[in-house]
Amino acid sequence: MPLILWADAHIFVYHRFGDNKHTSTNTSIDTLRSQFEYLKKNGYKVVSLKRIHHAIKNNLPVNDKWVALNIDDSYKSFYENGLPLFKEYGYPFTLFVYVEATDKHYGDFMSWDQIRDAQKYGEIGLHSYGHHHSVSLSMEALKQDTQKGLDSFQKELNFKPKFYAYPYGEYDNKVHILIKSFDFDLILNQNSGAVSKQSDPYDLDRIALTGEDLLKRKLRIKTLPTEWITPQTWPENSVLKTIHAKIPTEISSIEYYVSAQGWKRIKVENGEVNEDVNLKLTRTRTRLFLKTGNRQSSLILVRD
Repeated sequence: MPLILWADAHIFVYHRFGDNKHTSTNTSIDTLRSQFEYLKKNGYKVVSLKRIHHAIKNNLPVNDKWVALNIDDSYKSFYENGLPLFKEYGYPFTLFVYVEATDKHYGDFMSWDQIRDAQKYGEIGLHSYGHHHSVSLSMEALKQDTQKGLDSFQKELNFKPKFYAYPYGEYDNKVHILIKSFDFDLILNQNSGAVSKQSDPYDLDRIALTGEDLLKRKLRIKTLPTEWITPQTWPENSVLKTIHAKIPTEISSIEYYVSAQGWKRIKVENGEVNEDVNLKLTRTRTRLFLKTGNRQSSLILVRD
């Protein structure tokens, strides 16, 4: 089979801005300006999620120079520190609202009035009501949480959000099916991959941009179309026995990575990765990667 070239857009996600009290989720304003300048000077076009959705839905090309910018949790530091820079550059964004924090006036989060003001410059999506670890909830509790978020959202903003981002980027197949039943246009994870017109609109990869400026390196990430077969959920007794996935058939070898276990290169036959690994997972949140060159796919496993 000949090599297929995919055009790859990138969706980046931020959290806090100019907030030195929370360094693990913070982006300094100097770093943000540097990133915006790099995008501007190197011909990147910052587009809305609505535009990416339109391309995927209609099987249209996704441009290599497209970048979409997301902000999760609706921290007040976005409104006070980040939003002015987005306005200065005229860059659209999607703000994913942690609804309970706004409903209950948690001190570090935006008010509904601030969200309404931000809506003049970008899109607003849902980031759940209670920002729980979704995999740990019963399906009934997750359903109630999502509906409660939608009800409050519609009461305050007078529309149903079209986009949903998983809290912590965590989900499994049961969570995915339930959230999809709410009829969102796009559902976004945090699996650190790129986006092509072949991407599943209900499972779109996003790349975190926090801490040091890694924008240039992360813009090199390309899509690796992957059907993950095993694992689908946290393995029994926390032992990952097998990594089984289907990838493009032109790939003859690939590297895989498991959190805290390092990288290993293996052979691929007829587009199928099927490796016995027998690894004890030592972290309650574990990432798996498949990578060849700049093309990669990843998966997050969460112990419930």
